[in-house]
Amino acid sequence: MIAIFWDIDGTLLSTGRAGIFAWEDAGLEVTGHALDFQSLKTDGLTDHQVALKIFEQADVQPTDQSLRRMVAFYESRLPDRLHMRKGSVLTGVREILEHLRAKRPDVHSMLLTGNTAAGARAKLTHYQLQEFFEGGAFSLDQGPRAGIASRAFATIREMFPGEQINADQVFVVGDTPHDVECARAIGARTIAVASGVYKAPELQAHGAWRVLDSLPTPQQFAALIDSPVESTHAR
Repeated sequence: MIAIFWDIDGTLLSTGRAGIFAWEDAGLEVTGHALDFQSLKTDGLTDHQVALKIFEQADVQPTDQSLRRMVAFYESRLPDRLHMRKGSVLTGVREILEHLRAKRPDVHSMLLTGNTAAGARAKLTHYQLQEFFEGGAFSLDQGPRAGIASRAFATIREMFPGEQINADQVFVVGDTPHDVECARAIGARTIAVASGVYKAPELQAHGAWRVLDSLPTPQQFAALIDSPVESTHAR
């Protein structure tokens, strides 16, 4: 079997940064400050790390309780706020997911994302992608994304206790160097897509196994994940 862990934002879909409106709601609710976060850089950050940046912008010292409250309020506002911007499923995503579901029962599509579970569900439901994923690992605290990767690997092993799952059967698909680092943390191979703010040379410099300008056809993607492990160091 093969496990593919997908990042969400910038890899599967773009919300047009509509989530920032939900963060602005949460910032006002928890800190009392009405701030404009439209220029807030969030690429590669987990939801909990974004919340910490908002506390910093508001010049408010967070506590564990206020951090949890900030994230929970963001989650509650996100479904409505996603309608405020015109986002989209990125090129090739739906076709690949449909092909894998129909033709490749040996391939399991999972999530490895800095979104919380509720945030991920809101986005995937809004863009009608939720049905393609069997589970995954999400942001639980302000810790590094490598911790999410470790939980992701543990999750797939728990789901298939009868399978001997090696790291070379696991792929991480993402659009930032943080996704490459996640893959490295669990020994997986990264398929990096230059569909976000990071371009191909930057992703390649971070050691991604494959770097693509955009996702290929379903057949090409299937051939890619069938590549033997001996070609891991090829570019």
